[in-house]
Amino acid sequence: MTFTVLIPARLASTRLPNKPLADIAGLPMVVRVAQRIRQGLPAKSRIVVAADSASIIQACSQHGVDAVLTRADHPSGSDRLAEACALLGLDEGEVVVNVQGDEPLMDPELVSQVANLLMAHPSADMSTAAHPIHELAEFLNPNVVKVVLDANHRALYFSRAPIPWWRDGFAKAPHALPSPSPLRHIGIYGYRVSFLRRFPQLPPSPLETTEALEQLRAMWHGHPILVHVTQLAPGPGVDTPEDLERVRRVFAS
Repeated sequence: MTFTVLIPARLASTRLPNKPLADIAGLPMVVRVAQRIRQGLPAKSRIVVAADSASIIQACSQHGVDAVLTRADHPSGSDRLAEACALLGLDEGEVVVNVQGDEPLMDPELVSQVANLLMAHPSADMSTAAHPIHELAEFLNPNVVKVVLDANHRALYFSRAPIPWWRDGFAKAPHALPSPSPLRHIGIYGYRVSFLRRFPQLPPSPLETTEALEQLRAMWHGHPILVHVTQLAPGPGVDTPEDLERVRRVFAS
């Protein structure tokens, strides 16, 4: 079964200007992302960059990466993806996977696993991924998004707070982690195209506003999110100049 990978790429970035075009071992970062994801895709699956700038389109074209030019004024990444689906003429029942353009170390197999999870459940509209947390500092870090699941691997809640809170265990061992291991959310999403086109029109939820987590909007409006749990943490993304140098060292080695 095939699917389409959409890579949103926005030129403006407050912490790292022109981030999609940042050089990583001789190639623009967004090209590095596309090339890495391509390594693990089914033969007929497609990768398309959804860009807001002609310079990103040109960089992709030079390196054989498909790209579409979307509006520059989209309020969110999901709006950009919805426009890309329309530009590509994707059918309502097709599955797309959103991989961020600043994730040059994303595991290509994980992309397929998120897509396959959604394709295996035709009644679902959305899927994502998570991995176990093994460090207390990571569990307590509000920049690390946590997720708790039900028995069928559907998300019950996403939060920046440490969840689940181990009431009795923390009283006895304040530096321990809950058992089983808490889960860190990985920012990769699978969508049914029909839902992705509706999603930007859904009113933001109070929980989404409180946590600053867009995926809570889907759950607020009754759309469950399936979660694939992988044992491997993904490689670091690029948000700052320091992140960029770290990733450059990985490619150099």
